[in-house]
Amino acid sequence: ASDVYKRQAILKGDVFTEFFLMGIATLGAFAIGEYPEAVAVMLFYAIGELFQDGAVNRAKRNIKALLDIRPESASVQRNGQTVTVHPEEVQTGETIQVKPGEKVPLDGEMLSEKSSFNTSALTGESKPATYNKGENVLAGMVNLDRLIELKVTRLFNESSLARILELVQNATARKAKTEQFIRRFARVYTPIVTFLAVGLAFLPYFFVENYVFEDWLYRALIFLVISCPCALVISIPLGYFGGIGAASRKGILFKGSNFLDLMTKVNTVVMDKTGTLTKGVFEVQKAVTMDGITTDWLSLAAAMESKSTHPIAKAIVEYAKKQGKDISEPEQQKEVAGHGLQGEVQGKQVSIGNQKLMDKEVIVTCADAAGEVNTVIHVAVEGKYAGYLVIADEIKEDAAESIEAMHKSGVRELIMLSGDKDAVTQQVAKTLGIDKAFGDLLPEQKVQKVEELKKDASRVIAFVGDGINDAPVLALADVGMAMGGLGSDAAIETADVVIQTDQPSKIATAIQLGKQTKRIVWQNISLAFGVKLIVLALGAGGLATMWEAVFADVGVALLAILNAVRIQRN
Repeated sequence: ASDVYKRQAILKGDVFTEFFLMGIATLGAFAIGEYPEAVAVMLFYAIGELFQDGAVNRAKRNIKALLDIRPESASVQRNGQTVTVHPEEVQTGETIQVKPGEKVPLDGEMLSEKSSFNTSALTGESKPATYNKGENVLAGMVNLDRLIELKVTRLFNESSLARILELVQNATARKAKTEQFIRRFARVYTPIVTFLAVGLAFLPYFFVENYVFEDWLYRALIFLVISCPCALVISIPLGYFGGIGAASRKGILFKGSNFLDLMTKVNTVVMDKTGTLTKGVFEVQKAVTMDGITTDWLSLAAAMESKSTHPIAKAIVEYAKKQGKDISEPEQQKEVAGHGLQGEVQGKQVSIGNQKLMDKEVIVTCADAAGEVNTVIHVAVEGKYAGYLVIADEIKEDAAESIEAMHKSGVRELIMLSGDKDAVTQQVAKTLGIDKAFGDLLPEQKVQKVEELKKDASRVIAFVGDGINDAPVLALADVGMAMGGLGSDAAIETADVVIQTDQPSKIATAIQLGKQTKRIVWQNISLAFGVKLIVLALGAGGLATMWEAVFADVGVALLAILNAVRIQRN
């Protein structure tokens, strides 16, 4: 494939390539009778090409693995029968079945009660995830437990998997500045050394006594072989390609190698709170019972909330179940908009809601509840205050670790922006060790904060958000990073980097991968130029043979390729 590419390049007028240089050197060596050297040039160049192809294929393997997870068929229910069709033929709203061990062919909503899924092909995480009825399951996941049914929510070409595949396949089109420079440099450098080699062969005739054409032609051929820019042209794009591949294996999708470079310069990370550092899932922190209350008010409260789909209601019901409470059906129930719920459970009048509901019912609440930072839900039974629940969004397991890792990676300031109330925002920031935090912000106020930060020209800002409400800020930042972008169109469209695994620790991983990629690229540049300059000088002075020239070209290229491959082992 590479030879076809080179022939096409020559036909288009791009003559001065490494292929041209090596070809001239080989023909010249034959012409002057240096047959072993001619064979050596061809042999080692072919070996170099094999190593190059092998390294590129290895780098592409992660992307090929993503391509391989595209399901080939879907079992769809039509006219009371289950028929097998290509996923492209399934329409939204249709019901599909997925057997245990099969890949999910399309994005869909769970109609079955629950099942576990292997999401590693999409997220890089080996731990199975459980999805319940009503939750969205994505194409490419593998069903592990039981036969399930899904209601298709997106067409095959619009699925999250299709969008991610497109993103990864196009990632190499956006080049880093170093990569662009080397390609431009090679286009100018190669014709210059070609004409220098011609000059080295013929010009000494005018200045050197006892001029022997074969000797100076040999030196010129050595010069040509040494000057071939293989090591640079091959290893630098390969380094960036390897970085993108290694990142995708860890669940981090870069939209281009230019963002790998930018990540190395990031010194300010601005983060959203909900969905980025916290799970966006409410959890009961504690339940406080008033003195003298003997009624099992928690069971009654859970019964009142059992029919609600509100996240706080779900948290209360889940907490009651963990406490071993029996949850019955409410006999009567009505919602008091913006306040809470009222109704009858087991013959008792129950009110559950915020402070406004208690004030409306003229029920005196506990003074300690007013001092709570997090959300407080009050419960009254038969008009008497029974107790309260403190509910908070749960911090992600790796949030604290990720803040520490970012500081160690050279990020000088970490800032958290949130639409949540300021007291909650400040508490989360203090818990995690975040430098600055601002709460009670609307989306446009988040934009204003980032615009203020950008006035300092020394800042390179990465913004991390959920990619939906934060889309304007993602676009404004130097690097926009979308958290949990698998299910979010806005994330994939707006962000420069998509973190599929929903883990904030991947922010530091992205910075480290960027730095490692850049380090390997510059190691290769230094190695290639250093060795070539030394052997070029020796060759021009007649002190180097074709064997040294072959090492300076193919040997250095092989070393550079092996160095570039290191990043793929992460």
